[in-house]
Amino acid sequence: MKCTNKRLLLPTVGILLCLAAGCGQDSNAEVVSPFPQYDTSAYSFQSSATGSDVSIFSKDLCVIGRENTSLDNTHYQNVGGAGLFDRNTTEVRYAYNVHERLYPASTTKILTLYLAVTSGKMDDIVTVSADAVNQASDSSVCDLSAGDQISLRDLCYGMILRSGNDASVAIAEYLGGSVEGFAAMMNQTANALGATNSNFVNPNGLPDDNHYTTVYDMYLILNDAVKNEEYFKILTTAEHTANYTNAAGEDVTKEWKTTNPYLIGKEEAPAGVTVLGGKTGTTGAAGYCLINLIQNTAGDYLVSTVFKADGRSNLYLVMNEMMGNYAN
Repeated sequence: MKCTNKRLLLPTVGILLCLAAGCGQDSNAEVVSPFPQYDTSAYSFQSSATGSDVSIFSKDLCVIGRENTSLDNTHYQNVGGAGLFDRNTTEVRYAYNVHERLYPASTTKILTLYLAVTSGKMDDIVTVSADAVNQASDSSVCDLSAGDQISLRDLCYGMILRSGNDASVAIAEYLGGSVEGFAAMMNQTANALGATNSNFVNPNGLPDDNHYTTVYDMYLILNDAVKNEEYFKILTTAEHTANYTNAAGEDVTKEWKTTNPYLIGKEEAPAGVTVLGGKTGTTGAAGYCLINLIQNTAGDYLVSTVFKADGRSNLYLVMNEMMGNYAN
């Protein structure tokens, strides 16, 4: 699906050449986002926006209606929604139910991270609360403890790499005063990015009937977020060492590896495709979810998303089928 067609000219960045060649990403390496940064503070997308407002807002975005496209040779029946969005050409390369409201599970954390890097100071020290560590026994956590003194930056790495629900709540409480206050920030930010078919009630994507988004809305969020260099670095990191102190003032060191199997060699991307980073998510209600930032051999950067796959194997089957069709 062809959209507004202003092509982005992306600079050559050494670290991305390394990533494209399959090099591992260390959190201490210097990383520069390859994407131009735009000042979006002057406008936001509202339901009452005029045609002119929408034109300005969408000039560098993929735009698509409710039609499905390019479904041939993919097992789209095994997922609730999927999309492949070309950031260079602003074309929607693949679309299946991209405007369907679905539960995002932990892919929610791409928005939580966006708020953390744009609203917080990454070197700030956060005191982890008892509420933050009060997670279900089967919840994905960073094994934080009440009273831990940890930087906002380390919390962000723990949230994205380890998918820590405890880290997510600690971030939300620090920036929003409470989970509810942070959820209001999430919805305001999503709305400003055009993600108006979403509603968020928590920072981690744990099940709630009122917590939902769409494949297209998540593209809009990630598309803007990766322009931030701190965001891009965290998203594309495979492992991170966190150093902080506990409530007793003792030093604590934790090693976190990403849950994204493409970054650690547990899942192989199609030939001609490099997965730069992304976020996984799984709950019973949401199914298996994954949003990736990828690059093909032509140098195009794309956002590739699968929501509500009916199993782990089908998640990566459909993701690879979708990405492989546009490897160059």
